[in-house]
Amino acid sequence: MKLPEKVRTRRSAPGHPPQPHEEKVSLGLAGNLARTFITSPLSPMLLIASLFIGILGLLFTPRQEDPEISVPMIDIFISYPGVSPQQVASLAIDPLERIMSDIPGVKHVYSASERGQGMVTVRFKVGEKLGPSIVKVHDKLQSNLDRIPPGVSMPLVKPKGIDDVPVVTVTLWSEEVDDSTLRVLATDVLQRLKEVPNTGQGFVAGGRSQQIRIEVLPERLAGYNISLDQIARTIRAANEEKRVGTIEKNTSHFTITSGHFLKSGEEVGRLVIGTHDGAPIYVADIANVVDGEEVLTRMVNYFSGPAGSSDKLTGVAPAVTIAIAKKEGTNGVTVAEDILAKLESLKGRLVPDNINVEITRNYGKTANDKVNELLTSLLGAAIAVSLLSWITIGRRPAVVVITIIPIVILITIWSAWVMGYTINRVSLFALIFSIGILVDDATVVVENIFRRWLHDGETRIDTAVDAVREVGNPTIIATLTVLSALLPMGFVSGMMGPYMFPIPLFGSVAMAFSLFAAFVFTPWFAYKLRPKMNALNKAAIREEKTQDLIGNIFRPVIEPLIQSKFKGRVFLAVIVVLFFAACSMFYTKAVAVKMLPFDNKPEFNVVINLPEGTPLPTTASFTFKLVDALKGVEEITAMQSYVGTVSPFNFNGMVRHYYLRMQPWQSDIQVMLLDKGDRERSSHEIAESARALLTPIAEKAGAKIAVVEMPPGPPVL
Repeated sequence: MKLPEKVRTRRSAPGHPPQPHEEKVSLGLAGNLARTFITSPLSPMLLIASLFIGILGLLFTPRQEDPEISVPMIDIFISYPGVSPQQVASLAIDPLERIMSDIPGVKHVYSASERGQGMVTVRFKVGEKLGPSIVKVHDKLQSNLDRIPPGVSMPLVKPKGIDDVPVVTVTLWSEEVDDSTLRVLATDVLQRLKEVPNTGQGFVAGGRSQQIRIEVLPERLAGYNISLDQIARTIRAANEEKRVGTIEKNTSHFTITSGHFLKSGEEVGRLVIGTHDGAPIYVADIANVVDGEEVLTRMVNYFSGPAGSSDKLTGVAPAVTIAIAKKEGTNGVTVAEDILAKLESLKGRLVPDNINVEITRNYGKTANDKVNELLTSLLGAAIAVSLLSWITIGRRPAVVVITIIPIVILITIWSAWVMGYTINRVSLFALIFSIGILVDDATVVVENIFRRWLHDGETRIDTAVDAVREVGNPTIIATLTVLSALLPMGFVSGMMGPYMFPIPLFGSVAMAFSLFAAFVFTPWFAYKLRPKMNALNKAAIREEKTQDLIGNIFRPVIEPLIQSKFKGRVFLAVIVVLFFAACSMFYTKAVAVKMLPFDNKPEFNVVINLPEGTPLPTTASFTFKLVDALKGVEEITAMQSYVGTVSPFNFNGMVRHYYLRMQPWQSDIQVMLLDKGDRERSSHEIAESARALLTPIAEKAGAKIAVVEMPPGPPVL
């Protein structure tokens, strides 16, 4: 049958040479993702959703200055009255140490003994949870109660964790009110501040408590034949209220109680102890009953510094300090802000005008300032990368890259929120460190898409997809290579491990999402911004001029090294020599080696230890002498001295057990500095000068002092 002339067929004519066979190339993971999303309406929705999710993460992720490290430390206190330190250690403390060391997850067990009492500290491995650790210690103690020697008290267990560190401390001071009144007021203020949501433990440092003292007169006891036990039993029996029954009358039901709690020294003085010659003997007959402050066993004072506020200056004034921590997993910035807002509302109502309120610690502000500072640095790095992209790869490709960078960063911050981490200086450092790598994936993809469009002479979708396929596998391999270099950092042991863990974690998350964005968002956005061929040719000419300009600088340097073997070998030898010379600087200590650089903190502490047995007044006098010397440091705004009592501790102080420093011969000086933007010297330089100033004074008095700065990383025992 003869076909009509207009009918055509794809079959080759007889004698025609065989047609070449076009082998279909697999698109791979990158190409398939690009083909799926390059024209999909889901692409802009995913892009916008990623942006808003990232903004939510930035707003709601808790902010901390440093990563939170779980290092459970549990103190076990025992009392062994009348026993020497050596016997306390051998009979009670050493066996307790051996028992505690058998607990799984324990890193170290150490102890201290003194006359009549001792303490064992159980430090668990980094990363162990505080709750289960407490349960392990209690279980071990309960199963070994039969091994407690006679006379040893029931062990008292007191756990400590990073969330016990106060985030806000407030010092109340006045030249018109004594420390006893300040303590009563501080206790009331603490109760009100504890109403703020997400606040943790709180305590008041300093001030004498109100008490009723019964100063027994021995000659009268002998005259009336009264013993101390009789006095104690009488007061104990009178100072209680008991429920003795109920009664119903008509339509009412009443609870009957007997006795009442003693409320004043006058009531104590009227208590009848016994009789003598038919007449009652009152407590006031055989003792002086004093209703007032307790005997001075601790002192807290406030001092103005040279850089202090002009309207709140004092040479020395009695003070008390309120310290409040936050709950685990809460945002330290918002908790601190809420506490200070509540405190502001109490001024003029609960806190009178003649009492000054000084914020002596605000870790919420320091954390927020540090995070904002690093976010600014992150923004600066992103802008720098964006400008470089604009100059080197052209306007439209640069817009694509510039759009992808913030989305990748925001999604990484959101992932920190989802995984239960915080925004801190280490996690932000990870993003700043990796921002140059983050931009690579999108840059490689968009540049190859525009190169292929220029090569083919048209901006087709299949060309863009194939361009993504071409660079897909190398881009994936490059990303995996960087990830493999970062991940080993996540297996560092000790406190430094979890402290530095955000670097491999967030660096890996950021690069993984940047790879996804390069294959999904970049082709779609590049196609939406595709230029006309005329504009693409002009951009190619501009890029060629830029490359020629760079080449004019680069070629005269590199070409002689390539063309001449002698010059190349000399250059390689110089590099090798310089490399080993740089490595030798570590061995010869020509340069100081530190894991982390010094930080610029707004405070430091002076820890003072006088010879054991020194009385409180002597310790206070020496502490005041050091404070007077520090008044010559012009960057100091204020100081608080804590004599015979604990000062508000930080993470370093918690690990080193500074919260147990309550002996009369021990004291601390908390030094507050100007904000780092208002001074030229760093806090480390100021601390060094303070150390040089105070050391001769301490050596002359036979005291030991330590100028303690907050370490830039986790503390080391």
